[in-house]
Amino acid sequence: MAQPTILITGVAGFIGYHLANRLLTLGYSVIGIDNLNDYYDANLKRSRLNQLLNKERFNFYKVDIANYHQLNSIFKKHDSSIVIHLAAQAGVRYSLEHPFAYVDSNLVGFANILEVCRQHKSEHLIYASSSSVYGANRKLPFSTTDSVDHPVSLYAATKKANELMAHTYSHLFHLPTTGLRFFTVYGPWGRPDMAYYAFTKRIMENKEIEVFNNGDMKRDFTYIDDIVDGIIQILDYPPKQSPSHKREKSNSSFSNAPYTIYNIGHNQPVHLMDFIATLEKLLGKKANLTFLPMQPGDMKETYADIDDLQADFGFSPRTPLKQGLAKFVNWYKTYYREDSND
Repeated sequence: MAQPTILITGVAGFIGYHLANRLLTLGYSVIGIDNLNDYYDANLKRSRLNQLLNKERFNFYKVDIANYHQLNSIFKKHDSSIVIHLAAQAGVRYSLEHPFAYVDSNLVGFANILEVCRQHKSEHLIYASSSSVYGANRKLPFSTTDSVDHPVSLYAATKKANELMAHTYSHLFHLPTTGLRFFTVYGPWGRPDMAYYAFTKRIMENKEIEVFNNGDMKRDFTYIDDIVDGIIQILDYPPKQSPSHKREKSNSSFSNAPYTIYNIGHNQPVHLMDFIATLEKLLGKKANLTFLPMQPGDMKETYADIDDLQADFGFSPRTPLKQGLAKFVNWYKTYYREDSND
């Protein structure tokens, strides 16, 4: 029996590429959407996309999700019961200077996704939220039972808004939605604006690394393969109306509507200085460090409570940081060596 068709937005992005690649390997058909914007190196996005275009059962559309009519035309053309929405304007610091990019993509674009899913009766919408929604929270680990009413960046505010918008559609139109709060995803083909990628580049080029909050930060680094495993585990299990099998205590992560939210992380925060030391060993080079105060919009620590995802789906991240970083470093050296030879 053939696997169903899955529509992925942001398919040329880091998580979208890896997810699409795995689904195609498993026999699914994938409809991919991406606008290939230049927030970071568009050549990297095209390189990811080229890996997918060589595969059977993959169709790609260069479309901006802020354009409702183009988006709707794709949904009319393809029968896709499951939608995985990963397209978004990412980055905390970028939002300080480019707020309207977040409004267009993360608010208008997400509203368009909800509406086309409603119109075409999608059976399950899985969408990317972020650990950034926890903002000024101090209780650790971060739990989906916690209030997330104090975001510290516009990016985080748009992701919180996405969760509220999704709940509205789940409640009013019975659209099953699952939000995933990602925690610092890393690995091969990653995003150049992420710290692990930028640090690797600067160490190899003998350039200084800016270390914020004087290095007193922790992140719950989650390897990309573990993220993909988690998404695939929930594909065929949309939340149900009045989900009595869920947690007994009422909280904002689920309701009587077909709606739920999960943290998806490694559940093992790593101190920034330990992370840099691991990277130095893998690269065989010392980093030149410049210590600076905390950046506006940054969070001192992220730490995912993944008990709900483990209880409901058996999610268990398997990749230690050293192993995952080694895979990234090997990819980085190969990719940029090949790029320099072109």
